[in-house]
Amino acid sequence: MLNRLLFLFLSLIFSTSLLAGPQNHSRVIRLATTTSTENSGLLHYLLPLFEKESGYRVHVIAVGTGKALRMGRDGDVDVVLVHARSAERKFVAEGFGEHRFSVMYNDFVLVGPRDDPAGVRSAASADEAFRRLGEGKALFVSRGDDSGTNKKELALWKSAGVHPRGGWYREAGQGMGRVLQMASELGAYTLTDRGTWLAMKKGLDLRILHQGDPMLFNPYGIIAVNPERHPNVNHQGALALIRWFVGKEGQEKIAAFRKEGEQLFIPNAQPSELALLKP
Repeated sequence: MLNRLLFLFLSLIFSTSLLAGPQNHSRVIRLATTTSTENSGLLHYLLPLFEKESGYRVHVIAVGTGKALRMGRDGDVDVVLVHARSAERKFVAEGFGEHRFSVMYNDFVLVGPRDDPAGVRSAASADEAFRRLGEGKALFVSRGDDSGTNKKELALWKSAGVHPRGGWYREAGQGMGRVLQMASELGAYTLTDRGTWLAMKKGLDLRILHQGDPMLFNPYGIIAVNPERHPNVNHQGALALIRWFVGKEGQEKIAAFRKEGEQLFIPNAQPSELALLKP
């Protein structure tokens, strides 16, 4: 009888431990996002607030947009927060993500050496600025990493009718922070999101030389990986994170986030999209 009771007790402990594993795991949300949200400090500011309120823990993988979406396609993450709208739409259209929700936006800026040898400071448009860079073969550091910033940069060259190649065009294959440092060290130009620029500009020998063109608009979207494609994802956790980001508190916190007194991101959750969030 004693042996039977001991066996039942040990079985209960073992069963409880098995149940606890998945439950603990389900409290972890894997978020693939861009280096800009990481480098700017935004996630370090937002996520502890979400984690405290929700009980979830968010594991952040900061990569370029292209790689973040590939991780979503492979089911290696639960949710993606990226900034390349055409690639995001394709991700959803192909069934890898459920819906794209607008979260916030900032813009891209063209930065370079203070003496501006290519003369882009006086350019009337982004097209003209990039044409001047190409015509003058001005040293330019590209991220070259299939990130949202890299996609935007390539679109700007194409719009300007420039095919960047040769020794003046350096593809770094690095994140935004490292590319800014390289451009500063080399006295080169580069395209950056404003958030990372504001977070890092104090340590850089660079200046904003062109900004404000509508082509430089930079919207961010958040997408839950489709559980029908990848049943192993933490779908409930992904939806909880999305609800918080696009909800009243998340949007207010995004608006309040500042560096050197400057607002880095403008919240822009769309009421028409919120109806798509399942209760």
